[in-house]
Amino acid sequence: MKGERIDPYRVKLTCSCGFSDFRTMTEKVKTVNPFFQKGGFSPLLESERGKMVLTMQRANREHLEIISLEEISMLVSSDFDLPEVLQHVTAKVATQLKVSVCNIYLREGDEVVLAATHGFDPAFIGKIRIKIGDGITGSVARDGQYISLSRASQDPRYRYFPELQEEKYNSMLSFPIGDKKEVYGVINLNTTSIRSFHEDEIYFVSIIANLILTAIKLRQQVASSRKAAEASA
Repeated sequence: MKGERIDPYRVKLTCSCGFSDFRTMTEKVKTVNPFFQKGGFSPLLESERGKMVLTMQRANREHLEIISLEEISMLVSSDFDLPEVLQHVTAKVATQLKVSVCNIYLREGDEVVLAATHGFDPAFIGKIRIKIGDGITGSVARDGQYISLSRASQDPRYRYFPELQEEKYNSMLSFPIGDKKEVYGVINLNTTSIRSFHEDEIYFVSIIANLILTAIKLRQQVASSRKAAEASA
């Protein structure tokens, strides 16, 4: 799906199959979400023997991904607290990509801590802590590079949490939430099936990670402004 800006307020989205649609950005979203304009999907090429139904299925998936990104952009720019935003994000990503689990970890000192989950017991939020550099998630937090595995438990970096009953999950995508200077957290996807995450799925998660980063920084700025106002009062 290619994105072509028509004017400051509209983007024309065109799929390789010929489908096109227009999306409108609100001023609020444009202001607080600097990554919005960068969100575009690369065209997905079908082989000559590819069937039309596969093309249409892929076009439909891209269309739904765009809708999900718009919804998450609205959450980012809302006045919801960060935990609530993250919880909504995990649910939407899990539904969109049809994965069993979506977890978001946020960095606290030399650890990343489970901050939101779809698929695991919410009681583990704030209790699952992983040292930076420990396991797959800790490695991603340390290196700032994503890891995609079809059999995560066979990777030497894998760390098992018995309380999460992770033995039933196979595939894993772990993606850093951060900028060029710092990693703020990690978003993980898990499936019970053995599969590889496609390039367009990884790209979709990269946009989600940028939106999460925006939500984090925006709320940090709000908190800092409040403290400054209280101190000067």
